[in-house]
Amino acid sequence: MNTTSTTDVTELLLQWNRGDRAALDRLMPLIYSELRRLARRKMRYEDQAHTLQPTALVSDIYLRLVDQKRVNWQNRAHFFGVAAQIIRRVLVDHARARRRLKRGGGVNISLNNRSAAVAPRTLDIVILEDALTRLAKLDPEQERVVELRVFGGLSIDETAEALNISSATVKRYWTTARAWLYREMTTKS
Repeated sequence: MNTTSTTDVTELLLQWNRGDRAALDRLMPLIYSELRRLARRKMRYEDQAHTLQPTALVSDIYLRLVDQKRVNWQNRAHFFGVAAQIIRRVLVDHARARRRLKRGGGVNISLNNRSAAVAPRTLDIVILEDALTRLAKLDPEQERVVELRVFGGLSIDETAEALNISSATVKRYWTTARAWLYREMTTKS
């Protein structure tokens, strides 16, 4: 997520906060390409018959982001943190809808150590969502770290910036949360 200048995105977000609609018009082309790249990474490991395409995912994310009226954007990391929440909701909603239509259908997602983009093994997103909901009750910060890393594709440093905590804390939360989720998901499924 380093292709777009952090300063440019942050400045445009701040201008948008102040009511400058033209700033939003200049911001969207910058972030759209990053959202598209993120969506392609998320969808890369999906079944070829998957009905949600990267372009549709980006369009849904884009529409939901633009509709955010009560958010006081702070910086690029904050913006992509909110985007991670939206991506999570879109993918989970889609997976649940597919399950209703076809028993066992769903969306798979990676929970690996390097980034959410490379997955030697994938997990069912609905099972992950249920486990993340339980984790949020125990430790909301760990749940947020997983959300930003898995759904937002943020690096350790970007996650630390978005949460205003140290990179070492993010690494610790990420390691602990992944172990907890693995245990929860393998014993509950």
